[in-house]
Amino acid sequence: MKRIQFLMLVIVGALVASFGLKSDSGGYKVGDTATDFKLKNIDDKMVSLADYKKAKGFILIFTCNHCPYSVAYEDRIIELDKKYKEKGFPVIAINPNNPEKQPQDSFEAMKVRAKEKGFTFPYLFDDGQKIYPQYGATRTPHVFLLNKENGKLVVSYIGAIDDNYKDASQAKSKYVEDAVDALLKGKKPATTETKAIGCTIKA
Repeated sequence: MKRIQFLMLVIVGALVASFGLKSDSGGYKVGDTATDFKLKNIDDKMVSLADYKKAKGFILIFTCNHCPYSVAYEDRIIELDKKYKEKGFPVIAINPNNPEKQPQDSFEAMKVRAKEKGFTFPYLFDDGQKIYPQYGATRTPHVFLLNKENGKLVVSYIGAIDDNYKDASQAKSKYVEDAVDALLKGKKPATTETKAIGCTIKA
């Protein structure tokens, strides 16, 4: 009898843990409709997705200054913007970190880094850290590819940029590029979700 009770407790515990993990991740899932936001850009102007009237969608990337993974992807993020901005899918970068926990990710430091690297896209500050939980971002970098469908922004891909953060030339699967290319052809991406590899967001 005690053995059965023990097994039941183990099963219940496992279920609670699994549901807990699911609720902790929160945020959007593929197919969800994303809402707009208004955040300050490094030029001190407020930016929202509604500002981009001709956009077909957005390559929304939660990233930051200090994380080695984010730094490793900076050139690739610039290339994504250059490749897809004119095709209707501009990059929008958002720094989700709390500068009190990570001073390298302060708004002023964002301005410096963007100038150093020559960012071609908006680099927005999630002041008060209200947007990243809404999306469910957990890492930097973490991509949310949005596609305009019937006037709504639909989440079409969530995850990593590619499968090799160390060396772009060695990446075998370019998840974001493949997903955007599929959307441009009017198709759904073959891969809609991957695991974001990077630093945890500093809340």
